Amino acid sequence: MKALVFGATGETGRRIVLELKQHNIPVCAVVRDLTKARTILPEDVETVVADVSQPDSIKEVIGDSTVLICATGATPSLDPTGPYKVDYEGNKNLVDVAKSMGIEHFVIVSSLCVSRFFHPLNLFWLILYWKKQAEEYIQSSGLTYTIVRPGGLKNEDNPDPIVMQSADTLFEGSIPRQKVAQVCVEALLHPQSRNKIVEIVSNTNAPVKSTEELFAGVV
Repeated sequence: MKALVFGATGETGRRIVLELKQHNIPVCAVVRDLTKARTILPEDVETVVADVSQPDSIKEVIGDSTVLICATGATPSLDPTGPYKVDYEGNKNLVDVAKSMGIEHFVIVSSLCVSRFFHPLNLFWLILYWKKQAEEYIQSSGLTYTIVRPGGLKNEDNPDPIVMQSADTLFEGSIPRQKVAQVCVEALLHPQSRNKIVEIVSNTNAPVKSTEELFAGVV
């Protein structure tokens, strides 16, 4: 197995790269800015340049990677087309190339509440709506996938256990990015994660379960 990580310099993406290294899974980080990447990622991480808006650049970096984790996301801006371009068109390009290049497992970080059109986050140029459209495209693609929908993202880790449920059953809560990274990487290792949407938050009062148990509990 070799993992290709898109969005590798983002707050969640960089944690995914480190989590893969801790699991001794070969990883290639895909970035748009090599200079920025060198200040964020460990020196020994293989780094390549590509842009999700350019399918040919995606094809060039697939190489010998067998699985793909996508942690890209539109950044806040005044451009109303940003979420469409990144969260839908960009992911659509990734899916199309991944399928044509034989990627065995596609893991993507989405968001809680993507099915709620009247959610406040959709005031930011329909960001949840376009994430949901990307999810549906992945589901219909024929690729083996895991869609990870985290709650509100926190940069600081905590010891609270992970709560994992099926699609459209969790509508509030937060989770450290480190735990999101853990779930994304563990999804590659457990067959119970395949072709599932999982919603995740962390909760002090939740029972402690292994990631394998959590995936197995989602239908």
